[in-house]
Amino acid sequence: MRLLRYFVAVAETRHFGRAADRLHMAQSPLSQAIRQLESEVGATLFARTTRRVDLTPAGASLLADAYRILAGVEDARRRVEQVASGSDGVLTLGATDLAAYRLLPRLVRVAARELPGLTLRFLPGLLTPAQEDALDERRIDLAVLRPPVLRTDLSVRTVAGERLVAVLPAEHPLAGRPSVSVAELRSEDFVAYGAPGSVVDSVATRACLEAGFLPRRRVEARETPIVLTHIAAGAGVALLPDAVRVLGSEGVAVVDLVEQLRVDLALAWRTGDDSTALVRLLRVLAEHAHELETRGAPVVGGTA
Repeated sequence: MRLLRYFVAVAETRHFGRAADRLHMAQSPLSQAIRQLESEVGATLFARTTRRVDLTPAGASLLADAYRILAGVEDARRRVEQVASGSDGVLTLGATDLAAYRLLPRLVRVAARELPGLTLRFLPGLLTPAQEDALDERRIDLAVLRPPVLRTDLSVRTVAGERLVAVLPAEHPLAGRPSVSVAELRSEDFVAYGAPGSVVDSVATRACLEAGFLPRRRVEARETPIVLTHIAAGAGVALLPDAVRVLGSEGVAVVDLVEQLRVDLALAWRTGDDSTALVRLLRVLAEHAHELETRGAPVVGGTA
């Protein structure tokens, strides 16, 4: 970097004396540095005369690259300073499908306001086990998931809760009711999340068992929009988090449950991760936790 800066100064002034003055150094060590650079690149960079110094074709080619290299180094230095101060950085967040629709906008709003230099990237559509793996593999820095979390090397903070609701085909006889009980769905086919480790599916199944029946799983799907598509087609009903309302899917009706069931949403991260950006984001989210919260009911069975 030092030799490139010397080279640029000579190239811009076309004079060793004026370049030395700009660099606050003597002319002799500057001339030695340029000869060293020419030796390293294997080409003559300047055509020297008694009156002036001109760039050779090789020198002109190097000058364009030198500008890019020095600008890139300066940008990198600036980014490092910003990241070290916590005012900038990049974090990748994982999230479940429905969290991306309700909690993430709130989280992003807080982060943008309190940490305007922070860049957030997202990897949505991951259930809790997949997010645990993504944290372990460092593909994400922070997970928005539904506990419980099985890995013991992760830190977890519950930030919000969501009620479960019944999602029915729009033409279903119960669709016009203000609320239904889980027991009233006893004879229905269910559309369920078909991925291992789905917390929502586990809570929904437990609620059905507590109501005295095992849900008849007619269709399974991994993504919420596909679940809703099957329901709209009349394939069955589902118990889903209340955030499903924001999707506004045609052909389905969302009805409150009498039982007041809830699933939680939590943040999870690698224990001991001392990334300045992550530490600052977690602190900001804790200070503004009320902006992330969702009113909810007690969790069925004591877990989410």
